[in-house]
Amino acid sequence: MDGPTADRVRVDLPAGPTDVSIGISAPAEPWAVAGLAHGAGAGMQHPFLVGFADALAAEGVAVVRFAFPYSEAGRRMPGPAPHAVATWRAVTRRMTELLPGLPVVAMGKSYGGRMASTAAAEGVISPGALVYLGYPLHPPGRPDKPRVEHLPLVTAPQIFVEGSNDPFIDPHAQLEEAVESCRDARIVWIEGGGHSFEVKGSRAPAEEVGAALAPLVARELRQALGYRPAA
Repeated sequence: MDGPTADRVRVDLPAGPTDVSIGISAPAEPWAVAGLAHGAGAGMQHPFLVGFADALAAEGVAVVRFAFPYSEAGRRMPGPAPHAVATWRAVTRRMTELLPGLPVVAMGKSYGGRMASTAAAEGVISPGALVYLGYPLHPPGRPDKPRVEHLPLVTAPQIFVEGSNDPFIDPHAQLEEAVESCRDARIVWIEGGGHSFEVKGSRAPAEEVGAALAPLVARELRQALGYRPAA
């Protein structure tokens, strides 16, 4: 598999099965495969995600972007969390069918990453590592509403890629405390970045902002998965 392709995946929901779209960015010889979920208010075709996925594929990681059922149906508000967890289950199964034998990674922008952590904490998926692109620790201005209780239940390495100006993780000490409570977790700071890693005063398009994160995510994944490229 080499280059971008598209497909659909069946997701079994309580009300019956539905299909969601996936988009695949894959190099000729990947060393890992990663599912990439979108944020709450932006679908899988958002330029940030496309740019990040294509750049990560250039680093040797096959990336499977996918839509949650609510987004597939054209709705903007996320559906119930079990629907997102079921989607992660179905997409992970499809990843292992498409690219068997590779380490599996779960990644997501904001809400998508949080739903990956929920699926992992519940034992629905068992990735080799998780990458959160702007983990939504709490709603902006509401540090009294943290979303952290399940994180210590995740056994795989967790990589929090966070903008230092992200209002979803202010105060930083709250995020640092949550990360310290996990079995294997670390923060990768993007200095000056907001929730979507935008930097004040910069006019870089979202696609370039996403692509710029790929090399450091690839580096962290090599370490987390113990991957050593052949000499």
